[in-house]
Amino acid sequence: MSLLLTLHVGVRAASSDADLAPDAAPDVPDGVMVATPTAATPSREGLRLLIQLDPWALGPLSIGSPNAGLLFNPQPMPEGPLWTIRNPLETWGTTETINSVIGAIESVERQFPSSPRIVIGDISRSDGGRLNWHASHQVGRDVDIGFYHRAEVDDFLRGRSSNLDVPRTWAFVRALVTGTDVHRIFLDRTIQRYLFAHAVEIGEDRAWLDTLFGRHSGGKDAIIQHVRRHRDHMHARFHNARAQEWGRIAYPLLVKAGLAPGPNVTHRVRSGETLSHLSRRYGTTTTAIRRANGLRGTMIRAGRRYVIPIRTIPSESKPVVVPPRLLPPNPGVTADIVSRRPDPF
Repeated sequence: MSLLLTLHVGVRAASSDADLAPDAAPDVPDGVMVATPTAATPSREGLRLLIQLDPWALGPLSIGSPNAGLLFNPQPMPEGPLWTIRNPLETWGTTETINSVIGAIESVERQFPSSPRIVIGDISRSDGGRLNWHASHQVGRDVDIGFYHRAEVDDFLRGRSSNLDVPRTWAFVRALVTGTDVHRIFLDRTIQRYLFAHAVEIGEDRAWLDTLFGRHSGGKDAIIQHVRRHRDHMHARFHNARAQEWGRIAYPLLVKAGLAPGPNVTHRVRSGETLSHLSRRYGTTTTAIRRANGLRGTMIRAGRRYVIPIRTIPSESKPVVVPPRLLPPNPGVTADIVSRRPDPF
């Protein structure tokens, strides 16, 4: 049984860090997004006062886990000249996540001017929670991103040796690893082989690459990991020091203020169980279970997992700790990448 959080309340996008708590807002021009991964977390009392006075001042909060969570005060992925958005309704995230993606794209553009636009897929819904067929993408920290191809595309395209722009795609992955707090990059092994071979060819440190791709650990705990059905896009998951830590402390306060729902659990139905059985077991109502799962009737299927609203607010978990970035010993290799950019198409 795993904790699952969902949110179904009105939201307002935080357009910049000017919308965050005053003591965390940097001195930047209006409209410029700046992540604050090291911003000090206010006290519980400070957060309580913010919630009472202006809950939107909390900024985007990522609460729970990628597979079971909610997104509060989300920020939309903005339109931009260097990327294409597949579905604006499903590209809401935290400031840190969106800044990380944009920063990596801009890094590629600096190395390879006039690059084709890259495709941005799903991030999260505006209220977080389950997103169509995804198991994750619930807390604004997961982003599906297409590859760079030899010609511009407007949707995900299966990567092949004949169409994949390996130098640009590697530059993007490298920028995520070295310039953001990326946690995982899920990618098909075939695409990994293309990127690894290119990285070795341009002189990247072999030991660093082996660690990055998990070649000596079988992929366990590696940043780049193989996942099926990821040959037409990559799935990047980010640590969000600020959004996670503020969310961790603020969540019980938001529930008490009526701005966020209480937590839920997931339950795999066994043969013979009914909605009435589940409502009695978890101290909720059949109506609440139906609403949480979008059920029109009372029929549930054995073997399927359902969201069960519960009334207990979980105690605060441990503080969020973002691990150090996995940096290569020869950061200057980027200059070599620039000198080897592909011929214009």
